[in-house]
Amino acid sequence: MALVFVMLFTSMFGQNQAKKDSEFSTERRFSLSTTYYSFLNFGEEKTNTHHYEFHFGYKLTSKDRIEIKAATWKMFAPMGLPMKEQLKFDENNFYPGRLRESGIGITYQRMIWKGLFAAIEVMPQLKTYIDSNARKIGNGFKLYSSYHLGYQLSFFKERFYLEPQLHCQYWPVDTNTPQAFQAEDQKWNNYFLFEPNLYIGFRF
Repeated sequence: MALVFVMLFTSMFGQNQAKKDSEFSTERRFSLSTTYYSFLNFGEEKTNTHHYEFHFGYKLTSKDRIEIKAATWKMFAPMGLPMKEQLKFDENNFYPGRLRESGIGITYQRMIWKGLFAAIEVMPQLKTYIDSNARKIGNGFKLYSSYHLGYQLSFFKERFYLEPQLHCQYWPVDTNTPQAFQAEDQKWNNYFLFEPNLYIGFRF
């Protein structure tokens, strides 16, 4: 459904681009970016997600970009926990240990109008479950996807850019979850809506 939403926005607003925006450009086709989460890996270990995420992009046209995404993070609570619950840091919602998720995926971004863009990401992930005594207790697999709407701001002759955005996450496949962790996951949905984020990148 979210993919249909992205495609509708593309067809509705993409036609309004100025002619120069529709021309193929060979300047600075490549890009490297990360989320601001990659700079927040400090603080109390109990709630430190050790989030590292990088996107290597290639501009197909002036409107279309694809990226290879590599990411890893360490969850202390279910991803489906609503934002208001996450901000409480209520230990009753925490896992009985930690969950490491790592994967490599692909992103497609479409410029809609001026700096406004929509994007979709799909990333298969390997999961590693660690109990409260720091012992590995299992492995699993998750198919993670996210759907983005944001705005791109360029600086320094378009070499650097910021992308404030909102995105929704959905993981339709999630396997081999240990029972103690599954008990926490089942309290919440397998999606998360409207997470604010900020991507920082440069082109070359």
